[in-house]
Amino acid sequence: KKEVVQDVTLHDLDVANARPQGGKDVMSLMAAMGKPRKTEITDKLRTEINRVVNRYIDQGVAELVPGVLFVDEVHMLDIECFTYLNRSLESTLSPIVVFATNRGVCKIRGTDVLAPHGVPVDLLDRMLIVRTMPYSHEEMVQIISIRASVEGIELEDEALKDLGDIGSKTSLRYAVQMLTPSRIMAETCGRTKIATSDVKEVDTLFFDGKASAQLLAKSEGYMQ
Repeated sequence: KKEVVQDVTLHDLDVANARPQGGKDVMSLMAAMGKPRKTEITDKLRTEINRVVNRYIDQGVAELVPGVLFVDEVHMLDIECFTYLNRSLESTLSPIVVFATNRGVCKIRGTDVLAPHGVPVDLLDRMLIVRTMPYSHEEMVQIISIRASVEGIELEDEALKDLGDIGSKTSLRYAVQMLTPSRIMAETCGRTKIATSDVKEVDTLFFDGKASAQLLAKSEGYMQ
């Protein structure tokens, strides 16, 4: 007996059933997923698909492989998004959800309510919060080195150390963003490898977020 294993996502099933082609076999399902025509996927359809999938799982016909949903800068979501997520996380078919934020206590977008990380407390109570620590100078140097290697950028050891120093004073994101302009500066001088002078020159041309905020505060009377 030949066993056929088909990997499909819940979205594939939603789309295929939103524009049924008449057949209920695997080939009809695959043909339906290949159609480019867009059709609305309603909550009623999603609920029905979830019910069918749950029945297949209980019967042993299907196996659920949960995915991972990563939401960065979660404090940017508004209260409507959090309400939807709070309800969706109760589903047996929901994926593993990972939220990331660098905010402390701030307002939930769309409200005047202060909450830790800008996340509603009732949703926060359902999470496992992972404690993170700031990167050390050595870790920053290693991360910048890996990023430079991926982008094909060559640096002198001293230049890499200087970028690590800048990252410790400002942020790792700012230090990584300096790789491209530093390479352009080195190429302008006829070199293929970034030197310390290139990093220092570029650092004088740009501001990180904190330095820009301090400059704005000092120039409050001049900048409107």
